[in-house]
Amino acid sequence: MSKKVSDHILERLREWGVEHVFAYPGDGINGLLAAWGRADDNPRFIQARHEEMAAFEAVGYAKFSGKVGVCAATSGPGAVHLLNGLYDAKLDHVPVVAIVGQTNRSAMGGSYQQEIDLLSLYKDVASDFCEMVTVPEQLPNVLDRAMRTAMARRSVTAVIIPADVQELDYSPPQHAFKMVPSSLGMPQYAPVPSDEDLTRAAEVLNAGEKVAILVGQGARGARQEVMVLADRLGAGVAKALLGKDALDDGLPYVTGSIGLLGTRPSYELMTDCDTLLVIGSSFPYTQFLPEFGQARAVQIDIDPHMIGMRYPFEVNLVGDARQTLTRLLPLLNAAKDNGWRKKIEKNTARWWEVMQRRAVVDADPINPEYVIHALNDLLPENVILSSDSGSAANWYARHLKLRGAMRGSLSGTLATMGPGVPYAIGAKFAHGDRPAIALVGDGAMQMNGMAELITIAKYYQEWEDPRLIVAVLNNRDLNQVTWEMRAMEGAPQFEASQSLPDFPYADFARMAGLDGLRIEKPQDVRGAWETALAADRPCVLDFVTDPAVPPIPPHASFDQIEAAATSILKGDSDRAGMVRQGFKAKVQEFLPGHRHREDRPGTEDDT
Repeated sequence: MSKKVSDHILERLREWGVEHVFAYPGDGINGLLAAWGRADDNPRFIQARHEEMAAFEAVGYAKFSGKVGVCAATSGPGAVHLLNGLYDAKLDHVPVVAIVGQTNRSAMGGSYQQEIDLLSLYKDVASDFCEMVTVPEQLPNVLDRAMRTAMARRSVTAVIIPADVQELDYSPPQHAFKMVPSSLGMPQYAPVPSDEDLTRAAEVLNAGEKVAILVGQGARGARQEVMVLADRLGAGVAKALLGKDALDDGLPYVTGSIGLLGTRPSYELMTDCDTLLVIGSSFPYTQFLPEFGQARAVQIDIDPHMIGMRYPFEVNLVGDARQTLTRLLPLLNAAKDNGWRKKIEKNTARWWEVMQRRAVVDADPINPEYVIHALNDLLPENVILSSDSGSAANWYARHLKLRGAMRGSLSGTLATMGPGVPYAIGAKFAHGDRPAIALVGDGAMQMNGMAELITIAKYYQEWEDPRLIVAVLNNRDLNQVTWEMRAMEGAPQFEASQSLPDFPYADFARMAGLDGLRIEKPQDVRGAWETALAADRPCVLDFVTDPAVPPIPPHASFDQIEAAATSILKGDSDRAGMVRQGFKAKVQEFLPGHRHREDRPGTEDDT
């Protein structure tokens, strides 16, 4: 039998080292599906319940493996469904290749069934490389460039293949005019800045007395160098959410996450510093960085397209974080005074005490902060964590102490609902010997996480370590938006949009052949985690949590807090006043450093 275009595509993917393709079938890729059958399912076709979930699984696989994630879908609706997951990859700078079917060439332009102008549809999400294959000789070049570009630019690329082209006999490009041959492989390289730029950066950093460092996912490969740097400069280190696993949270000078979901010591670090060094991060919220003119600033980023953004940096260094720091460190002087570092460590230690106290506050029935806080001491040393968007991300960002080989991620820039469970699935195909935990709200679980429990049930017995825990924070509310509306708009909960039906998630898991527990009492939380971590199969933990526990940001003003409190009880002024006072007291007790807008400035120990 002659080799078809579809056979060649799978063969080329194997040659690139692709082991899994996350996908959903459809007649627009029937040729590829037939080739998969002839190839004995190599690379492995991983069947999601929905194309969006297939894309998210490819993103999770890429994030946790360091390899290219590959997903595939049929023409028309299948191609449309991939888009949200692909945008998640694009905005978080994750290498993903999408292989998409299209109607036959003879039908194009004829308003045919499932015909969509995919080149136009994908030109933004796959802006670095998006091509349609119309003759066999375009391969292998198109596929090779898609793979190579995704890796080199840490981006999304797309290859569109009409259904009839998939069925053509494959013929390679010839040594001829207007033929484009190709070759395999992506060379390893680590760009570094010029000596002149490194000297300028060192001058800025050596002049600083109160240095703050912000790391993102681009610093993950430079853990040791960042630690040496922080010690030499006497600096504190804050972390963008995508860089939460880039440095151990147990280090006394690591202030934790920054931004809307960040910590108080990270906020204070940026408020008080006189020098800022950003490494491997494109953290978007300028308002959480030092005031303009307050700090001299240096940035290190591997991507020249992302350099110089977010802040008026004095020196921009384009280079690999580890290689750049290796060359920069010999130029840096040791800090002369450790007072700044001591202040950072004091603020950080106080914050963790606050988190401990907030976690044990009574709630009805369970404090969601306690659910996540209780997991800290139980985390396996090689765990992979995913968090969904929403209030679950607040608790992931603020309560969990990642260390060592632990990995964690979420939808950092798109902040879309829904990737928590499929990220964990992708992680299990990347590392079948490691446990995975997905932290999701009930909104995200109802949106699409429940269907992916079927995917988990389909594949978990293949994993060396079968543990995949889905922890559902079941508060019957789209909680993050509810609190945003209260704090920012002074609006009470709009039941029609915010209220969610309760659902027996654990029962559903057991119906699918998984384990499941519903937890309704705080004294049962720790035992539930221990049971799930000891199970011989994936488990869903349905934690019934209190929607009235607010994800208060570290920079929240009392105006916003009072607006939130008032909105809960609009129309009942007496009770609203009591709630306002209760909120004020609670914030004063559990968020040291906050002061009422009418209070006079006090000492750093004032509350």
